[in-house]
Amino acid sequence: MSYARPSGLPLVDAMTPAVLVLVGPVTREEVQGLCDDVRARLEATGAGVLVCDVAGLGPPGIGAVDLLARLQLAARRAGGRIRLRDPDPALPALLDLVGLRFEMEGQAEEREPPLRVEEEVEPGEPAV
Repeated sequence: MSYARPSGLPLVDAMTPAVLVLVGPVTREEVQGLCDDVRARLEATGAGVLVCDVAGLGPPGIGAVDLLARLQLAARRAGGRIRLRDPDPALPALLDLVGLRFEMEGQAEEREPPLRVEEEVEPGEPAV
């Protein structure tokens, strides 16, 4: 069975970025292949963001930090960035400790203030 590739640009849903599921532990030999995969997915979809599902990566450690730093570098070289999905609670703290900033899925972007509810108080009424 053969499949003819449609002519024109590929259809890309900008609201649904590509997802790369990382299952660990990842060996040093696998890192280059994952970096190539990140670049290929970003270039193929034309999206600026690749979501990396890190739930199966295992306990956070220096190996996970090294892997994510290399994946982010590969994404930036391809003109995009990665967003982490479902990280272990200790992973963002570890990344922050070593000075790496990653966007987490479901987190407000840095340039957007978090949404809050503000209640209006009439003059003379105590604030609740």
